[in-house]
This record gives sequence, structure tokens and C-alpha cells, in this order.
Amino acid sequence: MKLQMKTAPNPFPKNLIRFVVELVIYGVFVSVYLTLVLSFLVNWLEGLFLHQPLTYAFVSLILMILQAVGLEKLTAILIHVSRRRRN
Repeated sequence: MKLQMKTAPNPFPKNLIRFVVELVIYGVFVSVYLTLVLSFLVNWLEGLFLHQPLTYAFVSLILMILQAVGLEKLTAILIHVSRRRRN
């Protein structure tokens, strides 16, 4: 009679590891995005804020939406490509 040892469950599920990887990638993209926006658009946005607050509010909302959608799409594409390479 052979005894078989059970393997210990993996303490880090694959979903958690994927989530952490996606979070790190997204954090890098947000940092780069904020650096670029602050360096290129800060003077223009400040002028809008001081002289045309309604336009500033509209432009700010558009920038936030574009950031969310764009960065999410870019992260999803990179995750998809990395998963494809593993398979």
C-alpha cells in the first residue's frame, strides 16, 4: 500500500497575484500620466481655473474620464498580452 502525500494549498491564489501585478502596472501608469499632465498642462489649467472656472470644471471632468478609460484599457491590453505569452 502506497501512501500519497497531499500537497499544501497555495497560500497566494493566482487571482491575488494577478491583482497585485495589475495594481502595480496601473500605479506606474497613473504616476507617469500625472507627471506629464502636471508638466505640460499646469499653466493652461491654472489660467482656466482663475479666469474661466466653468470651462476649467468641464475640462477637468473630461481629463479624469479620459484618464480612467485610457489607463484601464492600456492596463487590460498589457495583462492580456502577458497572459497570452504564458499560455
